[in-house]
Amino acid sequence: MRTLTFQIIEGVDKGRICRDLPIPVTIGREEGNLLRLNDERVSRFHAKVQQEDGDVILTDLESTNGTRVNGSPIQIRRLRPGDQVNVGRSMLVFGTMEEIAARKTAERPAAVDGGTVSGTVPGDDLGFDLHTLSPGNSSDRTASDFARSETDPPPLPQKLSTSQSARLAEIFDFLHRGLALAAENIQANEDGSEVQLAFAEWQTIQATQMFLARYMRAVADPNHEADR
Repeated sequence: MRTLTFQIIEGVDKGRICRDLPIPVTIGREEGNLLRLNDERVSRFHAKVQQEDGDVILTDLESTNGTRVNGSPIQIRRLRPGDQVNVGRSMLVFGTMEEIAARKTAERPAAVDGGTVSGTVPGDDLGFDLHTLSPGNSSDRTASDFARSETDPPPLPQKLSTSQSARLAEIFDFLHRGLALAAENIQANEDGSEVQLAFAEWQTIQATQMFLARYMRAVADPNHEADR
């Protein structure tokens, strides 16, 4: 029997990986949902995922705040590995790492501007469907709000041991390379007011976001259970 996996990259439960969920899967905040979220903006029984004729189908269960797939409001939608599902303040990525990597390989262009696409970030195996960045309703803050308010970033922890400093530097380098790789082929319009992100670059940004969510969860609760 086929099972489903969702990775949570935004919301109270970010960093969780809900693996091998048997179909059908209901999503909501009430007990009895196979994928239960601790999100007050998620309805008691928010959405349902089922399989029909080989397709995985997501249906909104007349939720209060609605369901989005890749930023667009939906009532019913076929899901493919790497699709983003927004419910309440939570963002879920559909598919296992292997399923998303397979889709990424199939859809990655062979060349960009006449040059071969090369270079990977470790763990760069999250794939996504849109060619525009659309976070849906995962946050009430905009990118402009972030740019204005984060001029003074949080300070680094002090008195780290040499080993801790080395490990922290390794993590920062890993995440920095992911973002740098994604920014290499961003294209802007003539007046620079808008930029366009290719499929592969957007995948890399989302992969970096996923790893950040996992790190944050591991720091906050080192003994947390990653599954379910």
